[in-house]
Amino acid sequence: MPVFPFHTWQPDTYVNAPTQGTMLLSGIMLKMGTFGVIKWLLPVVPLGLEKWGSTAIVISVIGIVYASCIAIVQKDYKRLIAYSSIAHVGLISAGIFSANQQGIQGALMQMLAHGVNVVGLFFIADILLRHTGTRDIDRLGGIRGMNGNFAVLFLIIVLGAVALPLTNGFVGEFLLINGVYQYSAITAAFAGLTIILGAVYMLRSYQHIMLGERKDSNIAFGPLASTDKIVLIIICAVILLFGVYPKPLNEIAEQGARTLINMMR
Repeated sequence: MPVFPFHTWQPDTYVNAPTQGTMLLSGIMLKMGTFGVIKWLLPVVPLGLEKWGSTAIVISVIGIVYASCIAIVQKDYKRLIAYSSIAHVGLISAGIFSANQQGIQGALMQMLAHGVNVVGLFFIADILLRHTGTRDIDRLGGIRGMNGNFAVLFLIIVLGAVALPLTNGFVGEFLLINGVYQYSAITAAFAGLTIILGAVYMLRSYQHIMLGERKDSNIAFGPLASTDKIVLIIICAVILLFGVYPKPLNEIAEQGARTLINMMR
């Protein structure tokens, strides 16, 4: 679980791993850490939570702000996504250690939403590299004019990542901040910066990559392969479906969180 200050392995690993490996690490294996905290740490060592939970929340919130600020200045789009993932996991961790219904329920919802969104973003980074030969944000630009369909699909995934209402990221993030607020209003204020800073680095990167004029005349972006288009459409459909109708997942997460809270009492 790449929570500050134990996160240093993550950015280089994500950037240097092949896309398939990065998707596996970020979408599934990273969640093994947060799931382990929920399933094993909280019910087995409640005294540890009581003594060190506050420290864990503080370093989780520090990680949110720290990773978000670093993500803002990144030029490599894949590395930007890697740091954004650290920020999201920091919020999930803070929600879990708040040890209340909303925090744990939000963590469960956000683990699934983040898994979908971050896989979509890394897939976007791979498509950019295959079509243009670079992930350097400063060299890219004007791709919307070369492929409007890709621009729309890319935007939906970005909006899911910034937790826009009616996307899958909103429900979990709302519950997480609610859970952290019940623990401490001041801590929640800093944790809530993930919304503002996340919008800054995600929307700015989209602007530089997709909008404006082409910055490098040697870079072209052709039509998407059928397989790429199908994968992106499926990811976008999941983002919108669970954003508009999160009830089935929310009920499962609510029951699981309630059971865990009862075990801890």
